Amino acid sequence: MGTTTDTAPRTGTEDPGSGLDAKRMSLGPFDVQVGPAAHLAAERQRLAALQWQHFDARPLGATIGAEISGVDLRAELDDAVIAELRRAWLDYKVIFFRDQPLTAAQHVAFARRFGDLEIHPFIPANAEHPELVRFEKSAEVGGYENIWHSDVSWREIPSMGAVLHAVSVPQAGGDTVFADMAAAYEALPDDLRAQADGLSAIHDFALAFGRNLDEQALADMHLLHPPVEHPVVRTHPETGRRLLYVNRVFVREIVGLDREASAVMIERLSRYASIPEYQCRFHWEPDSVAFWDNRAVQHYACSDYWPEIRIMERASIIGDRPH
Repeated sequence: MGTTTDTAPRTGTEDPGSGLDAKRMSLGPFDVQVGPAAHLAAERQRLAALQWQHFDARPLGATIGAEISGVDLRAELDDAVIAELRRAWLDYKVIFFRDQPLTAAQHVAFARRFGDLEIHPFIPANAEHPELVRFEKSAEVGGYENIWHSDVSWREIPSMGAVLHAVSVPQAGGDTVFADMAAAYEALPDDLRAQADGLSAIHDFALAFGRNLDEQALADMHLLHPPVEHPVVRTHPETGRRLLYVNRVFVREIVGLDREASAVMIERLSRYASIPEYQCRFHWEPDSVAFWDNRAVQHYACSDYWPEIRIMERASIIGDRPH
């Protein structure tokens, strides 16, 4: 049996990426870029050099995420361990733990070591601990958290961080993806970054939680939680890094832009969370725990396990007003 030979002339003698100076570039007429995310190099190298006294850390993404081993979250951890975990949390933006069979009380106690806990007004809670919101998904209750967001950005003071415990998870599916919003901000083209720096946005719970409320209940909840204005680019109060702070699920509009221009800007900026180079992905096992910096990251809960059961509980730590 003969072989087919391509006799077309060959013009390439070296890799198509050679001579491009390791930079991202637009591809044709589309609003998409290709090429190495070279701006991640310094942060990736910094994280790779970190060493820890009380535990080990295995980085997951280039600039985000690490799996921590050698710590039992059920124990009354020394202040020195908590302080070092906090430093790791700030550096990696989200840290993960395996095999942590926490009771609800232990979950709350660990989260409270990092600050006061909030009560969520819309999501059902653990029966004994109102600080724990409970996401109980099944064939009857689907997962609708599969959109990039930071938690409760519609609050005047959004969450600083969140501790999520896997109570019951499917064997496959149900992963959570996290995005480094400092990396996303630094990737913006110069003109878009300059524009975003001067913008603010209106965040409103009603986009996500208003659909189940009648007109009076919606009005009552808006009295308690009115729409708030936050900068589109916020500054992290502890690291000083600039962070893209806009999402499709809670941002109603960009201040000063008409409806169409506002929607275009929200869409264009929100898209940067979805770039894989700025992400890490975590596959849940029973009793896994994720602890993320809600100021620095956005997350996306994959809803690919229906009709299987996925039960998670989350404690959220009160933060600071974005600036």
